[in-house]
Amino acid sequence: MTIATFLRPRRRWLLLGAATVALHYLTIDWVGTQLGQREARRRPPPSLVTAQLHLALPQHHEAAPLPELQPMSAPPPKPARKPARKPAPPPPPPEPAPEPAPEPAPPVADSGAADNSAASAAQAQPGADNGPAAAQPQAGADQPTPGAAPAPTAQTSDAPPAPPVQAPGQGMRRYKVNLPPSADFLLDVRRVDANGTKWTGEAAMKWHTDGGSYTLSVEAGISMLITRLNLLVLTSTGTIDDFGIAPVTATEKRSGRSQTATHFNRDEGTITFSASERSYPLLVGAQDKATVPFQLGAIGRADPNQFGTDIDILVGEDKEANIFRFQLVGEEELETGLGKLQTWHLTRPPKPGTYSSRLDVWLAPSQYWYPVQIRNTEASGALTTQTVSRITMTNSGK
Repeated sequence: MTIATFLRPRRRWLLLGAATVALHYLTIDWVGTQLGQREARRRPPPSLVTAQLHLALPQHHEAAPLPELQPMSAPPPKPARKPARKPAPPPPPPEPAPEPAPEPAPPVADSGAADNSAASAAQAQPGADNGPAAAQPQAGADQPTPGAAPAPTAQTSDAPPAPPVQAPGQGMRRYKVNLPPSADFLLDVRRVDANGTKWTGEAAMKWHTDGGSYTLSVEAGISMLITRLNLLVLTSTGTIDDFGIAPVTATEKRSGRSQTATHFNRDEGTITFSASERSYPLLVGAQDKATVPFQLGAIGRADPNQFGTDIDILVGEDKEANIFRFQLVGEEELETGLGKLQTWHLTRPPKPGTYSSRLDVWLAPSQYWYPVQIRNTEASGALTTQTVSRITMTNSGK
């Protein structure tokens, strides 16, 4: 038997063993793959995790007491002009006194005595001409001159002089501002009346600015069966200055009421109203009801740390002006039509003696600091909430 004949059967066994091991390895790998896929199918798919930038809230600092704003005193009405007095007619010249009848001359004793008696009688007669000094009045005597008009007398008015109109001072804290870009907003409106009646509707808000001027309109309404009722329509137009939004004219139209207008007279430094005769000093940074949320957004966009102190803004409404003080409540996650948004919640609580409603504004730092929710709580308890459902940018963000 040769060596080749001896190794030939053993080679077959070796090849058979190697094939068996390889087959087992492939079988185990296939079974493991199937088990892994089955286990993977049993596991839930990973959820999509979204993250938003969280800004650190500024440390709160106590603010000075809210200043009182008084209407400007209107100048007193000018007194009625008195008609000029006509000069009195000159007094008639005095009538000459009648001369007394001459007394009979006494019998003449002689010529010398007669002359002395005649001279004594002449001196004793009243009205006799005793010389030039006796005929003229003394110098400085208050005697009217016949035929001359009386000297005019100065006229005095009992009304006090009108106080000078003073230009209003700065009066307010100056904030750094960075206005958000133009956009159109659609908001969901939910209202609950004081008696518990609930309403729903929509609001459209349009904010447009070119950096030098702006226009803003807000139209909020509720749905009623097959119609829609506008609750509030606000418009505002003006310019942009170093203090932010600078309104010139603002209008307000409420359901069942006439439209009113508020005028920001920058040349005169006053705020006046079509529905009131009051006027208020125009302080720097003054706003109207429509522009307040966007001015707050501009303050936060420029420097969020400014919210570390209460924000005071003079606001002209339909009949008067008041200083609104906004306080930072904190950071809140808000459910909106755009999804969940991290917002900064600011509130203006009621102030006894002036405004009795509460105003809350939610600003979204991730959305250019736009106001994404506005809530007004009236003194009666009625509550109106507007929450953004869509934002359409009309130009690129800054």
